[in-house]
Amino acid sequence: MALTAKKPEGEDFEQISEGVKIAICFGLYDIGTQYDEKWDKHSRKVIVVWEIPEERITIDDKDLPRAISQKYTLSLHEKALLRKHLEAWRGKAFTEAELDGFDLKNILGKACQLQIIHNKKDNKTYANISAIMALPKGIQAPEAENPLKFFAFEEGIDIPENTPKWIADLIKQSTEYKGIHGETPEEYTEMEPF
Repeated sequence: MALTAKKPEGEDFEQISEGVKIAICFGLYDIGTQYDEKWDKHSRKVIVVWEIPEERITIDDKDLPRAISQKYTLSLHEKALLRKHLEAWRGKAFTEAELDGFDLKNILGKACQLQIIHNKKDNKTYANISAIMALPKGIQAPEAENPLKFFAFEEGIDIPENTPKWIADLIKQSTEYKGIHGETPEEYTEMEPF
């Protein structure tokens, strides 16, 4: 009898190719206040998910656009990546009025360009978003093929059906989710702005 070790299934899959891609935002998830071990602090986070029509995948015999996501600190501070990416996507800086409160729901269903690069870490390759840009003038913005998905603690406590498991797990780790379910961690400290 042999003792055979194998890599876990699903571990190796083809990454989204590098380059500039047209993408449509179809998912926006408030994952609440998360603890960051690297910086030893808590901060409010969101995940933005885009579909890339030119990159396809077959799931359950359906031809679907590939998806890519980015986690952001929920902040429009001048150093925040969310602010930098939103301003680049919009093609203009935020006004003072917008900085007092920008509804992120405005990005759902909106198209942009994503610069995808590959990074290697621990012998694995990851496709990452290095930049976001507005669509060039004259380019027709495509419609999302996937249904638009949204979750925010301010709008309800039920995680929507069909939320990817890894995102649902992050939501469940949040201070907000644990507080709703009577599990607020004692080590919680004030949030940092970015």
